[in-house]
Amino acid sequence: MPLNRRKFLKKSAATGAGVAIAGAAAAPAAEAAEQKKPGHPVKRYSLTVMGTTDLHGHVFNWDYFKDAEYSDKAGNAMGLSRISTLVDQVRAEKGHCNTLLLDAGDTIQGTPLTYYYAKVDPITAKGGPVHPMAQAMNAIGYDAAALGNHEFNYGIETLRRFEEQLDFPLLGANAVDAKTLKPAFPPYFVKTFHVPGAKPVKVAVLGLTNPGIAIWDKAYVQGKLKFEGLEEQAAKWVPKLKALGADVVVVSAHSGTSGTSSYGDQVPYVENAAANVAKQVPGIDAILVGHAHLEIPELKVVNEKTGRTVVLSEPLCYAERLTLFDIELVFSKGRWEVESVSASLRNSNSVADDPKITKLLTDEHAKVVAYVNQVVGRATETLTTVDARYKDAPIIDLITKVQEDVVKAALKGTEYASLPVIAQASPFSRTSEIPAGNVTIRDLSSLYVYDNTLVAKLMTGAQVRAYLEYSAEYFVQTAAGAAVDVEKLTNAGGRPDYNYDYVSGLAYDIDVAQPAGSRIKNLTFGGAALDDAQQFVLAVNNYRANGGGAFPHVATAKELWSESTEIRTRIAEWVTAKGVLDPKDFASVDWKLTRDGTPMF
Repeated sequence: MPLNRRKFLKKSAATGAGVAIAGAAAAPAAEAAEQKKPGHPVKRYSLTVMGTTDLHGHVFNWDYFKDAEYSDKAGNAMGLSRISTLVDQVRAEKGHCNTLLLDAGDTIQGTPLTYYYAKVDPITAKGGPVHPMAQAMNAIGYDAAALGNHEFNYGIETLRRFEEQLDFPLLGANAVDAKTLKPAFPPYFVKTFHVPGAKPVKVAVLGLTNPGIAIWDKAYVQGKLKFEGLEEQAAKWVPKLKALGADVVVVSAHSGTSGTSSYGDQVPYVENAAANVAKQVPGIDAILVGHAHLEIPELKVVNEKTGRTVVLSEPLCYAERLTLFDIELVFSKGRWEVESVSASLRNSNSVADDPKITKLLTDEHAKVVAYVNQVVGRATETLTTVDARYKDAPIIDLITKVQEDVVKAALKGTEYASLPVIAQASPFSRTSEIPAGNVTIRDLSSLYVYDNTLVAKLMTGAQVRAYLEYSAEYFVQTAAGAAVDVEKLTNAGGRPDYNYDYVSGLAYDIDVAQPAGSRIKNLTFGGAALDDAQQFVLAVNNYRANGGGAFPHVATAKELWSESTEIRTRIAEWVTAKGVLDPKDFASVDWKLTRDGTPMF
């Protein structure tokens, strides 16, 4: 039964209705074979739920930043074109009418392909294109997908247009209208599987998204949408799904399993709550996990109330893996019961691209390749991020310089124009390089891989000092005289590279021989010791400004200015205007690592 998107969206916005789909085909008799026991004929049914997550705009096995086939040390392959082949294999094995295909979110952000169709040739334009991710997922035949936090990066208009272009629902039970508190997206999806000689099997899929959207994309969602906790919303909706007659309940959750949050206590709900949901909410059989970019073939969690095992699985991001939940049901006492659930992964590197997807999106891919290879300037020397996480690298100074210049220009003529502007930036990638010679949009995009935008915040010297101390927790405490292995020097406590910040315009040492919290030494501004009362304008990305990474003070600091143009676009504009990319125009050594005052490098 095809969905009428417009009627459905109107209804779901008003009532919070889910989606019910009847499976058109009947299951082969073999799937419901009666296994004869003395006096007890037993009917069985086998169902396979497939899942992907964190696709982040990867249609093909292609690295737009390197302008080449994607490859990594582990031999992975990526892209929905490979997933399509895997899905076809599973449907052939299990019977198309015995399978369900889900996604757990983060679809329309992450590659130049997604940027191009959000900003360069936007899907929101009158008569605009159909998003390549919508085209691919429709062609593959997805049944439902959960909302990811990155779905909101380009604003609600872009997300709603993408939603309209899909042949399947985007689910988000805990994404509610800020005023009415009713679901702003369909909370769930139900599909009925017909079984010869027995009652049909009803499968309900509950979609949950990430509460962190409230801070990460505050500019777009504040006053419009609220994001509730996954555990509370699952506890509300799962009983409703059972009351609707669901024999199987699957959750698609854009939330990891760790039980931790990157935003501290700024949001009263857990960021990575999937295992909590399994433990706390009875009635769930399987959870497709997303958001954390981890590979979890199968994780078994025991529900605290029922003692039943819930099976979780997270396929690796970028369409590198496909999760399979194999669910066995038995018909007992007039109803279907889940007898067992097991999870496994299939690897995209084991198959070739599906020619159907290649043919469908060759033109869109070619447009993006041409776009990213436009030359916008010339570099006087090669710049790289290879050692940027432990040495002050000129390539990161380029980011901070651009941010300083943009904010200074924006505040010109305001009461804050006389305040010094400092800027933060993180070493996002360990492999980014801007080669000497011609510089392309591709080169610059690889330096700033996120679609972050720029915000100006008012900070005091004391707050900046605390900010730097928090950032310095990224380094592993290393005694003076101990051998230094740069591979073991960083990421203390599992902190990712993108949650370590440089701050330009100041000079300071980071003494890694000292315990966390007392590492910032010789902190100066303008050649003098930093005055704690001095006011600064911090040019900061919107992720950090809204609390991402839980850096102190910045989320609550007064906002002086913000914009919606991506920082990577500002970098490209800056380089285009200069024509020449010369470190003398932006590079400075602001910080260094020391041990008991002695420089490490």
